[in-house]
Amino acid sequence: MPQFSDDLYLGSAVTYMGTDVYPATSTFTGAIQTTTLTVTAMLSGDPIVVGMYLDSSTSLTNGTYITAFGTGTGGTGTYTVSASQTVATATIIGSGNALTGNPSKPDIGVGPVGRIFVWDAVPQAKLTTNIVAAAVAASGSLTLAAGAGVQSVTTTSGTTVLQLDCPRAVATTTGAGSPTTVNITVSGYDYYGQAMSEVIATGTVASTTVNGKKAFFQISGITSSGGSVVTVAVGTTDLLGVPVRVTDRGYITRAGWDNTLAEDAGTMTIAATATATTTTGDVRGTYTPSSAADGIKRLVMAIALPAISVGPNATRQGALGVTQA
Repeated sequence: MPQFSDDLYLGSAVTYMGTDVYPATSTFTGAIQTTTLTVTAMLSGDPIVVGMYLDSSTSLTNGTYITAFGTGTGGTGTYTVSASQTVATATIIGSGNALTGNPSKPDIGVGPVGRIFVWDAVPQAKLTTNIVAAAVAASGSLTLAAGAGVQSVTTTSGTTVLQLDCPRAVATTTGAGSPTTVNITVSGYDYYGQAMSEVIATGTVASTTVNGKKAFFQISGITSSGGSVVTVAVGTTDLLGVPVRVTDRGYITRAGWDNTLAEDAGTMTIAATATATTTTGDVRGTYTPSSAADGIKRLVMAIALPAISVGPNATRQGALGVTQA
């Protein structure tokens, strides 16, 4: 969680930062055909999120969990599940993963109430193929493979995901030839464990990289809407995810890069504040340094936090942005 820099002579006090985290539970009516879950009605509980384990009084393969959004993004619609099976329409309970609540008093903190957040990161070099290797895509799930700067890890809920070195946007890259545009849907989690997804259209231009907008920390699944004709790869970018919501560039009090005192001439994209969808921008904002990351250059950014982000009146949205989708 955030590190605070403030006037140390003011002494220690409670720092109001950190979040309430509670498990997501959802009850809905649905059916499964092969690896597609179709939800026709939401009955109670939280929105459906990637990583939820599924259970039902009807026979359902043990350990089945949701790996990606389809047409559904929390409510009715389709979702991809981990195990191929046939389940007739039934009441299904989804549980696991975690939702992030309002900022609260953390167990340990120094004060006074923080007003400057110091973001310190040394991002690895971006690669076009370190999430999905270049291959002709067919409709359905693509094969995830952890390349340089990416690790395959198991979450506390038992889901296997690819974890990036730091939160950052991902990109698709087409190969040579005459590509047919397809929609690549990336599903996973942000740095705070919130489920999220993004649709990136590959376009019809060969040998072209298309950057996403959202900063993923973990990726649980990637699907293609159809056949791509040419190869498609998925990799990382230098669009780095800001750890707290920034709604105005004026809140950036300092951006240092590559061990220099001069202000970095990078690109700051402020947080998307409208209701999140699979095509909106990052809910906290992203920063692209002025030169390529290489695992050596360090980013040190000081961010001024307004009262809605930190303090006794802070909110989850004020600190971490609108709910991910």
